[in-house]
Amino acid sequence: MATVAATGSTNADVLTAARAGAREGWWLRADRQEGGRGRHGRHWVSPKGNLYATTLVRHRAVDPPAAGLALVAAVALHETIAVHGVTATIKWPNDLLVGGAKLSGILLEREGEAVAVGFGVNCAHAPDLPGRATTSLAAQGCLVTPATLVETLAELFARWLARWRMERLAPVRQAWLASAHPSGTALSALLPDGTVVDGLFVGLDGGGALNLRLADGTTRVIHAADVSLL
Repeated sequence: MATVAATGSTNADVLTAARAGAREGWWLRADRQEGGRGRHGRHWVSPKGNLYATTLVRHRAVDPPAAGLALVAAVALHETIAVHGVTATIKWPNDLLVGGAKLSGILLEREGEAVAVGFGVNCAHAPDLPGRATTSLAAQGCLVTPATLVETLAELFARWLARWRMERLAPVRQAWLASAHPSGTALSALLPDGTVVDGLFVGLDGGGALNLRLADGTTRVIHAADVSLL
């Protein structure tokens, strides 16, 4: 585990370290990020006091498909938050919500077999996001520090990563479903091409993709989208 006072992006730093030969399991935490980003290139507000950390996974040919790592990360972070006394809900693929308000985000970026798994958790502060409610662990009565939180997360992520490799995606998918919004939840999915698909959550397919029941009764499988609750 390495810690720096400030950096542009922990994900970018970990991918740079991967190119230099860093081993799987290395973690980097920053007190503050100056160029943090979320999905679709959105800027991730990074005030000091929140958690910004990334770990390196080396995806092997014998591993399950790398897309499943998004669920591994979500389940590990959900369990980490629970250890520290906060109950959250997972929104596909890996955002954590408390009462509908966003608590954290996870961003995976890949270069070859190197996968940077980045975690951002609102520990002390809940940044303002246009059109989105946010919350923090502190607002939920949990005063855990980023340094303590990442130690728990590193241990639980390693456990779930090992299960994913040994037992494939099934137990991870089961844990994800047990921690997610209930079946029938209304969701809106903004696809990469700008199309919006609204429907009801009806679970995940075997590979972890989102299943939405549309108004006409058909089921749409979503592999990549920015999803929000309706």
